[in-house]
Amino acid sequence: MFRGKNYKESAKLVDKSNLYDAQDAFALVCQASKAKFDETVELHVKLGVDSRHADQQVRGAIVLPHGTGKTRRVLVFCKPEREEEALAAGADFAGGQDLVQKIQTENWFDYDVVVATPDMMGVVGRLGKLLGPKGLMPSPKAGTVTPNLAQAIAEIKAGKIEYRLDKTNIIHCPIGKVSFGPEKLMENYQTLIGAIVKAKPAAAKGQYIRSCVTASTMGPGVKINANKPV
Repeated sequence: MFRGKNYKESAKLVDKSNLYDAQDAFALVCQASKAKFDETVELHVKLGVDSRHADQQVRGAIVLPHGTGKTRRVLVFCKPEREEEALAAGADFAGGQDLVQKIQTENWFDYDVVVATPDMMGVVGRLGKLLGPKGLMPSPKAGTVTPNLAQAIAEIKAGKIEYRLDKTNIIHCPIGKVSFGPEKLMENYQTLIGAIVKAKPAAAKGQYIRSCVTASTMGPGVKINANKPV
């Protein structure tokens, strides 16, 4: 794979065989960031579970103390009488059947999170094949199927993120921007890793957190010793 000059320079700073303390890892990620834009910092956590089994699913949502650094566009599915309420609470789009049709006919995805009131899930369910693969389908576990629109929208705008296993048993999540600096990234990391540990399924056997890596958008991965108390 071709690697640019900046990446090669950054990679020299990282010892790939080393498991870094979280604080040192985030300092290194910030130091290694060479891009001309404010890179997103992500966390990739491999778990010792099997996502094919329902009793070993790990999924949830939390509000990061410092947000993600990205303003997220929220689409709300609700009855006509609640559309104004949703928009007043900060939703970018609100509607019902009209928006379902727009997504079906125009392949419209100009939003980052979808929220729905419980009485709209019969309608929203038809979009499963379109929203599901993009991770946009509302779900009660993620707090995106709720009658309390104002709270859901406020939490999303404040930096609420959803974490869930992919098919390879890895959780991928943004935890901020390089401009946050190591301290804020560390606090966001502690919140996310704490939630993942708390969500450990009873059926999980052996070592739960197998590996944990952080990286900025264009930077090299830095391995974190996630099993060490923070």
